[in-house]
Amino acid sequence: MAVTPQTNTTLEAMAERMKECDEFVLCGHVNPDGDCLGSQLALMHALRSLGKKAQCILVEPDSIDQGLGFLPGVSDMVPAEDFDGPCRAFVACDVPIPSRMGKAAAIQQRAQVRFTVDHHAADASMSDFNYVDEDAPACGLIVWELIKALGVKPDSSMATCCYTALMTDTGRFQYQNATPEAFRAANEMVEAGAEPAAISSEVYQNRSLASLMLEKAMLEHIVIAEDGLWAFSHVRQSDFERLGAVKADAEPLVDVLRSLAGVRVACMVREQASGVRGSLRAKGDEVDVSVLARHIGGGGHRAAAGFTFEGPVEDLLVDLPGHLDELVEKAGLR
Repeated sequence: MAVTPQTNTTLEAMAERMKECDEFVLCGHVNPDGDCLGSQLALMHALRSLGKKAQCILVEPDSIDQGLGFLPGVSDMVPAEDFDGPCRAFVACDVPIPSRMGKAAAIQQRAQVRFTVDHHAADASMSDFNYVDEDAPACGLIVWELIKALGVKPDSSMATCCYTALMTDTGRFQYQNATPEAFRAANEMVEAGAEPAAISSEVYQNRSLASLMLEKAMLEHIVIAEDGLWAFSHVRQSDFERLGAVKADAEPLVDVLRSLAGVRVACMVREQASGVRGSLRAKGDEVDVSVLARHIGGGGHRAAAGFTFEGPVEDLLVDLPGHLDELVEKAGLR
């Protein structure tokens, strides 16, 4: 466990304060992934089991990936811009800074008490009660412990949500963060009713034809270092429009690049109407891709990070080889 300096509470103390509240709003970050959605939904179910009113909101409408639509409670989520209910207590899950919450940040500000549960480090805290553990494989694992601290016996809905969070943030238990703690928690979740085969099928075996065609376009643009240590590629807005693809269709592409033999760093760039976004993945323990993500405009973890680039995609593509060279050189791989 490596709680950050911003952590000012224990999970037990946070649970006790939550028990004193009756109405909750829970939210994650923009472009929510499996950990973000699974964490807040699991905690929502736990709070409701205690008789609390709890509502999960989305930073943006229509932002849930197709492969995560099976999560219990996901259909009840509402966009932040449409939420007009009371907010006595606000819980930020898997999100460290207000700017990553879009319009939901204003809802957080009007809350009487604010909580943050996360595994991303940040320079400053944004809540009254902050619990941030950088070593946690997923925010969903922290939420799993918080649910137990609340005195709730996890049911199958909570287990399904937390298992999805853990499975996706560990890359199907393949990344370096697939620790013994992660496997112990996964075992508990399965015993509580999570079904690994069914969950994996929903998340990873649900690709659309547009996603496969987008992969073809990505492979046509691939760039690989002379020594094979890094690879990057991109898809443009015109590819999305031509193929009828959506953001979720591009999600598997960075792992395709990462799977190349010899590649230690993979970067996938997508140009969309909302801007230029990139995903970074590392293979092995030597490279910390979050360093590059923060430099460009983002953040994340050693093995998995993301960024938003403010500028034309062409400028980013010109600079990426130099950035990636520097990353592998600093890691001592050359």
